[in-house]
Amino acid sequence: MSDLVVDGQRFSWRHLDWPVFSAILALHIGCLAVFLLPFEWEMLGLALLLWWVCGGLGICLCYHRLLTHHSFKTPAPVKYFLTILGNLNWQGSPIHWVGIHRLHHHHSDEEHDPHSPRHGFTWAHILWCMVKDPNGNNARAAARDLQRDKVMAFLDRYYFIPQFFLAGILLVAGAWNWGGGWSWSHGLAWVVWGVAIRTVFVYHSTWFVNSAAHTWGYRNFKTTDNSRNTWWVSILGFGEGWHNNHHALQRSAAHGMKWWEFDLTYLTIRLMGLLGLAWDIVTPDNAEVGAGHSH
Repeated sequence: MSDLVVDGQRFSWRHLDWPVFSAILALHIGCLAVFLLPFEWEMLGLALLLWWVCGGLGICLCYHRLLTHHSFKTPAPVKYFLTILGNLNWQGSPIHWVGIHRLHHHHSDEEHDPHSPRHGFTWAHILWCMVKDPNGNNARAAARDLQRDKVMAFLDRYYFIPQFFLAGILLVAGAWNWGGGWSWSHGLAWVVWGVAIRTVFVYHSTWFVNSAAHTWGYRNFKTTDNSRNTWWVSILGFGEGWHNNHHALQRSAAHGMKWWEFDLTYLTIRLMGLLGLAWDIVTPDNAEVGAGHSH
C-alpha cells in the first residue's frame, strides 16, 4: 500500500496504529446510525451532558490539568474516578495521553512536537493520533510518575473497557419503559447519541486545541511557539482554547486570564476546592512562567 500525502506531509500506512484507527473510524461511521433510529430530545440532552462529564471532567479537568500539569491536588479516589471518566473518551490510555501532551509542551511547534500544525493542519488535527509514537517520541517515558501508581497503571491497561459498560447501561436505560414496554431501537439510539456522537464530538473538540489553537486567534503572551487563544475552541473545550495563556503559564489551573475568557473547567476546580475536593490550586499569580509539569 502506497503512502498517503496530506498537507505536503507523507503519511505512512506502515506506521498506522490499527486498533486506534479502527475505533475512530467505527465511531464516526456509527454516528450515521442516527438517521436510521428514532429521535427524542432527551437523546440530545444525554449527549450534551456526557460531553461535559466525559470530555469536560475526564479530559480537560483530569487528563490535562490534573494528571499532566498537576494544577491542583485531589483525593486519590476522586483522581481515579475522574480518570475513568477520561477513559470513556477513547483517546488512548491516560498514561500515553499525558506523555504525548508533555512532549507537546517540551517540543511545542518544533520538529519533535507530536502534533504541530507545522507538520500539516490535518496531521495536527487527527492523523498524529493514528500512528504509533508520532515523530519517534516515547510518550510513556514522559509520564513515569503515573506509571509508578499501581491503580493508575491498572486503569491505563484496561482504559477501553468503561466505554462498553456505559454503552450497556445506555442500551438498557434507553430501551426500558417506553410506552410501558421495551424499545430496543430507543436503546440503540441512546447508545448512538451517548457513545458514538458524543465521543466523536469530544474527539474533534480536543483535536481543535492541537490544530486550530496553534493556527488562529490572538496572543496575550510572547511564547516560543505559535499557540493562540481561540474563543470558539474554548467553548468546545471548556476553556482549553485559551491556549496561548496555557502555554505561557502551563501549571496554572486557570487558562482564561482576561475577564471575558470564560473557563468552565477552572470554575469547576474552584467549586471542588470549596467542597474540599481540591487543594493546592495553582493560579496565574503563583504559576511559574513557562513552567510545565512536575514529575
